[in-house]
Amino acid sequence: MEQDFDANKCKCGNCKKDKFLEDLFNTYLPEKDNLIQMLNEIQEHYGYVPMDVQKQLSEYLNVPMAEIYGVVTFYSRFSLKPKGKYNVSVCLGTACFVKGSQKIMDRLQEKLGIKPGETTKDGLFSIEETRCVGACGLAPVFTINGEVYGKATVQKLDQVIDELMKEKS
Repeated sequence: MEQDFDANKCKCGNCKKDKFLEDLFNTYLPEKDNLIQMLNEIQEHYGYVPMDVQKQLSEYLNVPMAEIYGVVTFYSRFSLKPKGKYNVSVCLGTACFVKGSQKIMDRLQEKLGIKPGETTKDGLFSIEETRCVGACGLAPVFTINGEVYGKATVQKLDQVIDELMKEKS
C-alpha cells in the first residue's frame, strides 16, 4: 500500500525535498519492521546514512532517533560518514593478523594519510578495519569495494592503490 510522504510537511525542520526518499517512503509502509531494509536502501543510495535522513526516517516510521542511531551504529554495514570511491578494508582477524595484516594497515594509513573510519580529502579512498571477511585461507586479506585481495603484502597493497590513483588522473 502506497503512503504519500512530503518532505515539506516533515516536522524535523531539516528535511530537503528528495525524490529518492519520497520514492522510498512511498514504497514501504510506515512500520518499524521495515527499518533495516529502508536503511539498506539509504546506505546504497547515499553511500552512508545522513543524519537528516535518519530524522525523516524516524518521523516516517514513528521510531525514536536513538533507536535508529543504535541500529546504524550496531551494524557494520551502515556508516554515518560518506565513504570514498574506493573503500579499503583490512582484515585484522586472528588468521590475518598472525600473517601480517597490521603491516598492511600501517602502510595503508601512511600512504593515504588517514586513519580507519576516515576518507581522503579528495573523496577517493576510505579505510576500514574488519575482523573477518571469511577468507582465512588467503590470509592476510584486504578488500577494495568488496573485491578480495588474498595472500596480501605491503608491495601488493602499494601496487593496487597506485593503480587506482592513476585512474583518477
